[in-house]
Amino acid sequence: MRRNEFLKSIAALAAAGALPSAARAAPVLKMMIPANPGGGWDTTGRAFGRSLVDSKAFDSVQYDNKGGAAGIIGLAQFVNAAKGDPHAAMMMGAVMLGGIITGKPPVQLSQCTPIARLTSEYNVFVVPAASPFKTMKDVVAQLKKDPGSVKWGGGSRGSTEHIAACMLARGIGVDPKKVNYVAFRGGGEAVAAILGNNVTVGGSGYSEFAEYIEAGKMRPIAVTSQKRLPGIAIPTMKEQGYDVVLGNWRGIYGAPGISAAERDALTQAVIAATKTKSWTEALAKNGWTPALLTGREFDEFVEYEFSSLRAIMYLSGMV
Repeated sequence: MRRNEFLKSIAALAAAGALPSAARAAPVLKMMIPANPGGGWDTTGRAFGRSLVDSKAFDSVQYDNKGGAAGIIGLAQFVNAAKGDPHAAMMMGAVMLGGIITGKPPVQLSQCTPIARLTSEYNVFVVPAASPFKTMKDVVAQLKKDPGSVKWGGGSRGSTEHIAACMLARGIGVDPKKVNYVAFRGGGEAVAAILGNNVTVGGSGYSEFAEYIEAGKMRPIAVTSQKRLPGIAIPTMKEQGYDVVLGNWRGIYGAPGISAAERDALTQAVIAATKTKSWTEALAKNGWTPALLTGREFDEFVEYEFSSLRAIMYLSGMV
């Protein structure tokens, strides 16, 4: 058999899945992280990528960070470049939904394939260690006096921390449109702004602030959960008299146009990864609440979140 004929026969066998497992290359997952390095999506995506490898679902994971516009820039690239690829995935979550609502982009999340919700996390508000504001009540007093003087820093416009700040303003009788919110492209930029005293209050998931809180460089003043986070002594907005309860969540989507069988295979890989030791350790380390949801339930959850966020953002003067 000539060499070119041999190569053609090997290619045909590989395409048909007829080669022995040792002769087939393990799949490589291409993961789009629609945010800059250092933020919540990046941390979650890379931690989950390690778990996918640990579960033996993939041989390795290639990461592509593409930040900006609440994840919409990364979403657009994913829609255009990954169509039909069963070995491609994208991190997403509540922030992306908010960005789609406010930004009205030319691409939609519905073009991609829902796979799973992974985690739930509430926003923590912090101030720089040297800030004259010691509590959220101090911030509220200043917000009532001069809304523009309180500079809120966090993720993209439409992020859960942005929505929470507007909910707070509305609840205390301040026009939400007067909230002075500074959006950053990634968690790293937001952290630098807080540490540099360039914003009055910073908001994000606890995992992004934990090391700075523990080091005494940031002072946590509120969390948007219904009850205090387990083992973390941060007062809730509600217990301080402000009806602001808002959760963040993160999930994973597959590429546009993959088959039902390919969606199921990726879903099963995700489920297996959530059972690994590395994922359990990542949840504990970052203060993430496991919130696995797949199939039709996840589809319906995303639809509900779109309608719920749209209503909250409208009432907060953001839409």
